[in-house]
Amino acid sequence: MRGIYTPVTKIRRQVFAHIAKFAYDGEDYDKIEQIPYEIIPGEVPTYRESVFKERAIIGERLRLAAGLPMRKPDEHCALSKGLEDMAVAKRIDYKDELVNVISFACMACPTKSYMVTDNCRGCLAHPCTSACPVMAVSIIGGKSYIDKEKCIKCGRCKKSCPYNAIISYDRPCAAACGVDAIESDHIDRAVINHEKCVSCGQCIVKCPFGAISDKSEIVQVITAIKQEKKVCAAIAPAFAGQFGPLATPDKIKEAFKKLGFYDVVEVALGADIGAVAEAHHFAQSVPEKQPFLATSCCPSWKDLAQKFFPTIKDYVSDSDTPMIETAKAIKSRDKDALVVFVGPCVAKKLEARKENVRGYVDFVLTFEEVMGMFTAKDVQFDEIEDKMPLADASVDGRGYAVAGGVASAIEHNIKEIYPKKEIKIDRADGLSECRKMLMLAKAGKKNGHLLEGMACPGGCIGGPGAIMPIDKAQIEVKKYKEQSPYDVAVKNPMV
Repeated sequence: MRGIYTPVTKIRRQVFAHIAKFAYDGEDYDKIEQIPYEIIPGEVPTYRESVFKERAIIGERLRLAAGLPMRKPDEHCALSKGLEDMAVAKRIDYKDELVNVISFACMACPTKSYMVTDNCRGCLAHPCTSACPVMAVSIIGGKSYIDKEKCIKCGRCKKSCPYNAIISYDRPCAAACGVDAIESDHIDRAVINHEKCVSCGQCIVKCPFGAISDKSEIVQVITAIKQEKKVCAAIAPAFAGQFGPLATPDKIKEAFKKLGFYDVVEVALGADIGAVAEAHHFAQSVPEKQPFLATSCCPSWKDLAQKFFPTIKDYVSDSDTPMIETAKAIKSRDKDALVVFVGPCVAKKLEARKENVRGYVDFVLTFEEVMGMFTAKDVQFDEIEDKMPLADASVDGRGYAVAGGVASAIEHNIKEIYPKKEIKIDRADGLSECRKMLMLAKAGKKNGHLLEGMACPGGCIGGPGAIMPIDKAQIEVKKYKEQSPYDVAVKNPMV
C-alpha cells in the first residue's frame, strides 16, 4: 500500500508529527495524554467499532513512536509512564522487540487457505478433484467444494481450474514475510516469532489495519537538538523524492538545518567506500579463498544468511555498511558529532545497536519519522532556496538505493581496479527471492558469483520507512545519481 494515502498512512504520519511536536515543545509529559483525542476527535468512531478502541490503539502507537514499550493487556497506567526516561540525548536500549504487533488492533485475519468462488461452473471434467492429492476437493450441489480439514494448501486445485474459480488468500503480514516469522496467538491474532524475524519491516507496510509498528527515536534526536549538540544527519541515497516534489537534493541540507541539525552528509559516501572495499575483497578472494561473495549493505539480508544459512554465512562480506562507513567519516572530522542515520530501513535501528557500531551511529530515523518532524516544525520546501547541493558521492554510491545498484557499483570498481578480473553477478530483492538465491549458493550453483541481496522489494527504496511508490522512487534516484560529478566510486576524492 506504499504510495497510496490510506487511513493507515494518515494515522502513522499524525502520530509521528504529534510526537515530534510534543518533543520540540517541551517537557510537560502529561500533554501526551491529550494527543489520542486530537487525532480521534468526537464521539463517533471513524475506523473501528468504538472510538475508545481507536484512541487506545493510537495510545500504543504513540508509546512506540516515543521509544516506549507497549503496555501489557492487564496493565493500567498513563500513556506517559516511562516517557521521562526516553527524553534523553542518548541511544535507548530496546529491552523488548523493535517491531511489535498491537494485539487488540489485529483483526485475526485468516491464515493461508484456498476458496472456491462463484466462478465455478460445475464443469463435467472437474479437474480440481483429480488434481488434489489428498481428496480434499469434491463436488457438492454441482459445485466444487474444499474440505479445509483435509486441505494441505498445495494449490494444485487452483492451477487446474480452467475458470480460475479457486483463489488463494493469506494474512497480508504473513504473505509479506520472507522468513515465515508471522505466527498466531491463542485466538489467532498475528504474533512475531523474533527468533526468525530479521526486522525487514515489510509486515508493517502490508498490514491493512495498521496493527504492526516499530519503535522510534524521534524524542531522543529532538532532545539532542534542543541541547544544542552537533547532531548530523547521515541521509541514505533513497531520500530522493521522498519528501515531495519540492524537496530537491539542493534543498535537503537547508531543510534539515531548519529541524535543528548541524550538518547533512550523504550515506552514498559510505556506499562508495564500501563498493571499493568489496571490489578488492571479491577480486582477491573469489574463487581462490571462497566460492562466492555476498554483499553486506542490507542488515536484514545479512541476518537472513546468519540465521538460516550458517554454513555459508562467512561468505557474506565483512565490509562495514554504508551507514557505518559514513558515520566513521563524520566522527573522524568531528568527534563531538552525534550521527543520525536517516533512511527507509527499520533493520538499521537494530544494526546501530551492535557492539561494533555503537561508537559511530547514535540514532536511526526513517524518512516517514523525519516527515513528522518537518510537519511539526512547519518546514515549507517552497520557501527554501536551492543553495546547498550535496556533493559527497559518486553515481554508483547513490545507486545503492535501488535493487541491482550495489552489485553494479562493485562491478564497475572491479573493472577500474582489476580490469582483467572476471565477475559473474546474481541478485535478489525481497526475502523470499533472497532465500532462493542463497539455497542455490549453498548447493554450489553460484560459485564465482557476486551476490547482491536486498530484503525489500526494489531495494532500499522499498523499505518500510519510505514514503513514495517504488517506481517513482526509481526515477527520482536516477535523476539524483546523474547530478554527481563522479561516475565510479574509486574516482571520488573523498574515498
